Amino acid sequence: MAKPLDLESPERVKVKIGLETHVQLNTKSKMFCCCRNPVNLPEEPEPNTLTCETCLGMPGSKPRTNESAVSMSLKVAAALNFSIAKETYFSRKTYFYPDMSKNFQISQYEIPLATKGWVDINTDGRTKRISLRRLHMEEDPAKLVHIGGIGGKYVLVDYNRSGIPLIEIVTEPDFTSPEEARLFLGKLATILEYLGVYDPDSKAVFKSDANVSIDGGKRVEIKNITGTKEIEQALKYEIIRQSNVVKRGEKVEQSTRMWNPELQATQALREKETEEDYGYIFEPDLTSIEIQHFSLESIRKSLPELPDQKYQRFIHSYFISDKLSESLTSELDIANLFENVTKKIPPKLAASWIAGYLKKTLNYNGIRFKDSKLREEWIVSLLQMFEKGFLTDRNAELVIRYMVSDRAGPEDVMRKHRIAKKESGSLREVEHIIKSVIGKNAKAVQDYKSGEEKALHFLVGLCMKETKGAVDANEVGKIIRKLLGK
Repeated sequence: MAKPLDLESPERVKVKIGLETHVQLNTKSKMFCCCRNPVNLPEEPEPNTLTCETCLGMPGSKPRTNESAVSMSLKVAAALNFSIAKETYFSRKTYFYPDMSKNFQISQYEIPLATKGWVDINTDGRTKRISLRRLHMEEDPAKLVHIGGIGGKYVLVDYNRSGIPLIEIVTEPDFTSPEEARLFLGKLATILEYLGVYDPDSKAVFKSDANVSIDGGKRVEIKNITGTKEIEQALKYEIIRQSNVVKRGEKVEQSTRMWNPELQATQALREKETEEDYGYIFEPDLTSIEIQHFSLESIRKSLPELPDQKYQRFIHSYFISDKLSESLTSELDIANLFENVTKKIPPKLAASWIAGYLKKTLNYNGIRFKDSKLREEWIVSLLQMFEKGFLTDRNAELVIRYMVSDRAGPEDVMRKHRIAKKESGSLREVEHIIKSVIGKNAKAVQDYKSGEEKALHFLVGLCMKETKGAVDANEVGKIIRKLLGK
């Protein structure tokens, strides 16, 4: 693997970034035929088994538009504030690659489904509006399998993916940093999850092509950046690469590159095509689509509460902070968990623990709440024990960790890992332990009385060790101060 670059550029450059994001929709069947959509299958099917004469482009085959895919696309367009066309149709995008057996892709070009939308992102404590140029529907090409990696001995083609419904969302070049691009993709993925058209835990692909230029130079397209995690790294690398080209006194040429996640680098793919190279023509085998037949008003009314709306409601209804609300609403299942838990737990307590310790533990283990096997009643039970003072902060956090790793309830993990509840009357025992620690550490006591606050922290740490974390550190500090007369 290549040595990672230092991605902090020593000089500021003017960056312009636009994204073209492709999302596979979770329909039951493909875009233009009745073959099953592999996105929804529990296991990976054998290569080239979900195919027919239509998605393979056999002579005489006729495509048919998937109405469910159009409805899903309209929901997305409405949620992203697009202006929706009254009538739209498909075109043939001609290119001669092995991943498209009929030598063209059915897409939209002249009149897309929707234009001029927008999404707001929060960056550096301010709201920035990202303009969306267009949203259109198309079919996915086949999957190329490079044997021996890119540049290996040969390439195999799996046509199971050919024909999966896609939406492509194209932004204006409004991003001025890789971080903004990452924030946008995270926000977009959350909106699509709320709409129910995309499941981040499914096999559905969420990937972007990025157009990048620096200091007003030629733009370079980077293809196949999957998800939200890789986008920032890919863009940082490309910005540094272009900056180094300019420093050498050379010009950045318009081209197409690909992101190689193994090397964490972009690689030359081909010279950049223009739209004319694709030779768009209207698709003669498909009729135009009159959007009014889909009842846009009913589609808009059917939209669920979206992330920004839920974010504002949580702040005003539950009186929690902006940051807690943002963290809770960034994942639909976490937001639903919070609302259910607040029926029995004070909202501020529930918000701080779910958005804090629980999400931190889930992220550390690389899983989402809905895949963790945790139950809502387990979270409620844990927080009730903490609220009543039976668990310290430290022990409650330990219980959450074990609940996630063991996939068991709080009482079970406390028995298994010997995490004891604080019982009534235990204060005398705690004071006895603290007095014992004070008696054995005369120097630390004298240092504290002389004004060294670190000595208090030292004594608290010893007490916490003796009690095995069964008491709150703040309470220990208060008792020590009381016993030492400060």
